[in-house]
Amino acid sequence: MVGGEPMSSRDRILARVRSALSDVPREEDPGDVPVPREYERARTGVDVVELLVDRLTDYRAQVHEVSDVAAAVAEALTRRDARRLAVPPGVPDAWLGSVEAVHDDPPLPNVELNGLDGVLTGCAVAIAETGTIVLDAGPDQGRRALTLVPDYHLCVVRRDQIVRTVPEAVGRLDPSRPLTWISGPSATSDIELNRVEGVHGPRTLEVLIV
Repeated sequence: MVGGEPMSSRDRILARVRSALSDVPREEDPGDVPVPREYERARTGVDVVELLVDRLTDYRAQVHEVSDVAAAVAEALTRRDARRLAVPPGVPDAWLGSVEAVHDDPPLPNVELNGLDGVLTGCAVAIAETGTIVLDAGPDQGRRALTLVPDYHLCVVRRDQIVRTVPEAVGRLDPSRPLTWISGPSATSDIELNRVEGVHGPRTLEVLIV
């Protein structure tokens, strides 16, 4: 009842909202709401490289542990019968070997990116537990379109870039940068759970751990 009158549905809903927000600081009484930060940030377990390989493979990525990046890149392209790759400006020349590198400087049009055999990049960090590779548009990663338009992404991950947990990765990243989180090739499923790859990103992800 409100003032002796039955409460409308609107009044009942608003009353429930007010009750739920009763312990939230009002604008006239500003203050920081404490946010618990006691969650687990690091864990021990199997070797992070072994775990990352297992997770990436489970996501249908192709993974190789290598010592010579240029040789591994050449082998990867031979397997695909590919040669021309988009390359961010900061990719080391030592990675390229016999690659026909198409440098994204100035930025390549999307139609040209789509016509290349793939893209070669580095990464910012890799998360073993989730099988996730994070790009932050660094010099060896380039702008986001580089890794979304081509159908094939060949990514080089250094062992010192691999962490076990998401909180560890977040601690290494700059949240003001454009972050792209990649867990396997691009894939989606319809209501019948039919998996389709390559809809909104590369159909094939190949990772070289060096």
